[in-house]
Amino acid sequence: MSWVQFAGVFLAFFITHSIPVRPPVKAAIVRNIGARGFTIGYSILSLGMLGAVIWAAGKAPYVMLWPQAPWQHVVTASGMFAVCILLGLTLGRPNPFSFGGARNSAFDPQAPEIIGWVRHPVLAGLLLWAALHLLPNGDLAHVILFGVFAVFAWLGRNIIDRRKQRIMGQDQWATILQSAKSNRWNFGALNWKTGTKRVIYAVITYWVLFKLHPYVIGVPIW
Repeated sequence: MSWVQFAGVFLAFFITHSIPVRPPVKAAIVRNIGARGFTIGYSILSLGMLGAVIWAAGKAPYVMLWPQAPWQHVVTASGMFAVCILLGLTLGRPNPFSFGGARNSAFDPQAPEIIGWVRHPVLAGLLLWAALHLLPNGDLAHVILFGVFAVFAWLGRNIIDRRKQRIMGQDQWATILQSAKSNRWNFGALNWKTGTKRVIYAVITYWVLFKLHPYVIGVPIW
């Protein structure tokens, strides 16, 4: 695969991720297949394009920038455990400040749980995933791949903040956010039963990813 083809796959990735979530486009899709259908379809599309761009990075010309070392794999594997826990505690739960949430109208700023600490958990997970995978992937194509994802996750916070402020109104957005931050130490309001289940599911997910990584990605973790 040439660098031009690699760039083309990357461009397709960002086009398929940005156009469907534009308010007019998303509204039209939701009218036809419903909110749940949009979420499922967009998730499948996102995973498919993520797999395509990772595959393209593996096929691009190999230019080594730094060599691999055993410690890099240890750090990456350990850090991905934290990513799984973070996403396990937040995906599908109310979060009016970012994407990846559900039933956002049910969000209680008096009991924000982890949202009081991490406003954009999906972007935080993406940033950590990208930064961790930079360590053992020191060739140019993968540095571009994970570097772009890291920058995208970092800049995406401000983009989503501005979008949510327009939707919610800046005063309401700021009021709810301040309340969530003020109550992030409110551990008494935590749903420990649900949280424990989610942690267990996250651990299982991590174990499955750990086992399947050599077969799905084609690269052993150790």
